[in-house]
Amino acid sequence: MSGGVGPSGDIRLPKEEEEEETRNKTTTFSKEGTQKNQKPQHPRVLGFFNFQQLNILAVIVVLSASGMVSIEDFGFVVFSCFYIHFISKVAFPSTVSPYADPSVFGQRNTRILNLYVFMGALVGLLLSIAYIFEGIFEGDKEGIKAAAPYVFLLASQVFVEGVCFGGGFSLPIRVFVPVFYNSRRIFTLLEWLRSEIYKVEMEYGGNDRRLHIGRALAFANMAF
Repeated sequence: MSGGVGPSGDIRLPKEEEEEETRNKTTTFSKEGTQKNQKPQHPRVLGFFNFQQLNILAVIVVLSASGMVSIEDFGFVVFSCFYIHFISKVAFPSTVSPYADPSVFGQRNTRILNLYVFMGALVGLLLSIAYIFEGIFEGDKEGIKAAAPYVFLLASQVFVEGVCFGGGFSLPIRVFVPVFYNSRRIFTLLEWLRSEIYKVEMEYGGNDRRLHIGRALAFANMAF
């Protein structure tokens, strides 16, 4: 007679029950901790450009095809792409998942940083491009010739930065890109500034408003 007792395998000592309960609690806490530590990640589609990058690429292509960009500046951009790819494979390979988004400047002062980036894009790209287009209608060839190389390099920098960020490149590579491009852009900016200052001596035929706007833009870009 079994007396209503089930299979012998179901009979457990109190000590065994306590050990199993402890293991279950440990497993539950471990899973909860893993879920809390996991940051929400959003997938990135590699190999495709977003709308902003396509607009920047269009600016690069138009300036390159217009003949306003020197072969040295164009060669610099091409060389930078190969060089960045080379050091990303040899010196600074990516050690994080391409889905992670570590920030170059950390999480502090993001509002000030976003405002700085917005103002830099407004002055360096939007207003400078508008200045070039106005120069086409005004016939200011010297102003266009001076501003185009700077805008071309800045647009190329923004494009390469977007590719590096979306392509899962390591943090040193993403820091290197603006430093590398700024070392070249500073010379084109000085040429633009010099051209705007000496326009009067070169018998500038445009209006005074455009002369002042060109100088203000060059000085503003120097500040950024």
